[in-house]
Amino acid sequence: MLSLSKNWVTFISLSIVVMLTGCQEESSVDSAEESNDAAEIEEIVGIEPGSGTMDIAQKTVEGYNLDLELTTSSEAGMLSELERAIENEEPIVVTLWQPHWIFKEYDLKFLEDPKETMGASENIHTMVRQGLEDDHPTAYQLLDNFNWDVADMNEVMSNFRADDVEPRDAAAEWIENNRDKVDAWMEGLEPVEDETIELAYVNWDTETASTNVVALVLEEMGYDVELTMVDMGIAFQALSDGEVDGMLIAWLPVGAASYYEEYKNQIVDLGPNLKGAQQGLVVPEYMDIDSIEDLPIK
Repeated sequence: MLSLSKNWVTFISLSIVVMLTGCQEESSVDSAEESNDAAEIEEIVGIEPGSGTMDIAQKTVEGYNLDLELTTSSEAGMLSELERAIENEEPIVVTLWQPHWIFKEYDLKFLEDPKETMGASENIHTMVRQGLEDDHPTAYQLLDNFNWDVADMNEVMSNFRADDVEPRDAAAEWIENNRDKVDAWMEGLEPVEDETIELAYVNWDTETASTNVVALVLEEMGYDVELTMVDMGIAFQALSDGEVDGMLIAWLPVGAASYYEEYKNQIVDLGPNLKGAQQGLVVPEYMDIDSIEDLPIK
């Protein structure tokens, strides 16, 4: 019978342990890679049914013949699912848009859209009621002058999402840190007294950010500012009826397209206050896919 010394037995045992450990680590890596494989995805997590985002997402599912279910949720529900997946480093696809505060919190990427079914780059427009230029020329000109970029809006949104900061306080902080830009909007405008302006907005972080910034600047000019939160369709209708003075919330050419077509002849479009907005399908950066074409197809 073959006899082995204790040293040889120890060496062989350690070698086996190292080999098994290496296999386990390799298996873990393989599992992690598989967990981020697009083939593991069964759904696209969406937001509220009937929104422009969901309409173009459904066209995307059909246009690419995707073997995925587009599930409805809410913005909060979609974000909760996204954060849970990121915490566990799991694969997930969601409908999202930029600007959005979550892009400052996590490493995310838009999937390329060769067929452009999710739409090209969008702009967010400022719109006012007919007659505002004559009734409140200072407010009209300030609203016309207002413009900023994606990074500005994301900064305000990120601030009021953190530490329970109120949107108005986050807007005030941004104004304090960006006086040059704000002063340019106000240049040459005459202050007012005892005049009231009412702005409509939608309860989205993007529109909450821009509306609070503009409201504070209007107050600097001497206006009493009333903010009215409504649904997008109601905002367009109220503006066309002259019940509110302005809004900064119209995503075009896609997001608010149906409302714009219905009311465009009864309102005044002052043009984009933010350019380069985007809607699309978004995944965490750790997922090894780059295009909608990489998703499962039927």
